[in-house]
Amino acid sequence: MKTIPVKVKPAPYEVLVEHGLLAKTGKLCAKLFKVPPSRWVVVTSPRVRSFWGKKLEASLAEAKLAFAVIEVDDGETAKKLSNVEHLLEEFAAARVDRASAVIALGGGVIGDMAGFAASVYMRGIPVVQIPTTLLAQVDAAIGGKTGVNLGAGKNLAGTFHQPKLVISDPEVLSTLDEREFRAGMFEVIKSGAIRSKSLFDFAREKRGKILKHDAGTLERIVAESAKIKAEIVAADERESDLRRVLNFGHTIGHALEAATEYKRYLHGEAVGWGMVAAAHIGVEMGVTSPATAARVTETVQAYGPLPEANLADEVLRPYVTRDKKTRNGTPHFVLLKEIGKTVIANDVTEIAIERGLQAMRNASAMRGHAHA
Repeated sequence: MKTIPVKVKPAPYEVLVEHGLLAKTGKLCAKLFKVPPSRWVVVTSPRVRSFWGKKLEASLAEAKLAFAVIEVDDGETAKKLSNVEHLLEEFAAARVDRASAVIALGGGVIGDMAGFAASVYMRGIPVVQIPTTLLAQVDAAIGGKTGVNLGAGKNLAGTFHQPKLVISDPEVLSTLDEREFRAGMFEVIKSGAIRSKSLFDFAREKRGKILKHDAGTLERIVAESAKIKAEIVAADERESDLRRVLNFGHTIGHALEAATEYKRYLHGEAVGWGMVAAAHIGVEMGVTSPATAARVTETVQAYGPLPEANLADEVLRPYVTRDKKTRNGTPHFVLLKEIGKTVIANDVTEIAIERGLQAMRNASAMRGHAHA
């Protein structure tokens, strides 16, 4: 088992990565607290529960943990305040109290909503994250960011609520839709691009093994991506400075999602195109070499096909300026100095953004796409 410490104060925790780890959840949860929770509540979706619910519930029962299960929708369009309110009402109906704890079993949407609900229910109860998508295992479940979307943009309402533990079992990815799996790979590519040339190159070179879900290869990319996220989160828990590098590709990516009402792109796919745009914005700003931008573009497209990125500037720009990384009306972009090294730029010109978006559209038009 690979153990990655997340050294946030005052309550550090661990990310555990191992094939088959879901079956050990009960034992792991039982020893998490000095005073064990009187009740656990599992938040999951009907689809995830149909695949992995029995294994988790058997593990909790074997550890003699009292629990209830609440099912909610896990589509991106379900990530809204009204559904968090519904979840809170379900907590109350299930007799969840301050001595209880939440288990989030699902992808990023479940993790975000369950984490958000746990952070505000009775002013905060503990949560254990069990991510079941690649994207959530390498990124979303680590770091304590919870949130829901508003009409004006993605993740504009939320809290920081660090989990007590993250349990990442690559085995659960075996039931993941292929498109969802590939979408998660764009966050792996992002992790390598911002912090680890070796991980970036590994994703390029081991594409065949990765797409065949080779167990050892998946454990490595999940653990290495988690380590990068953990190190950055520990250094900057509240996204005041360093943590913003995790948003490489997200400024344009979030704009793509919001402009299409979260219906065209999976989050990772939007980030993939966002990285292509950001790499070319970096070229225009004299930060990124054309060769580096080409490597990013090629690597993103290697894990396609992607939905077409053909939205006009005037459609995307209002969402870019509303992005959470905007300060005083100026969008801040994470740009690549080279693979593994970044800079945050607050002086990106209009023409650089226009040319970056055009480069993204050109890349989309040149290669095959799907799911448009």
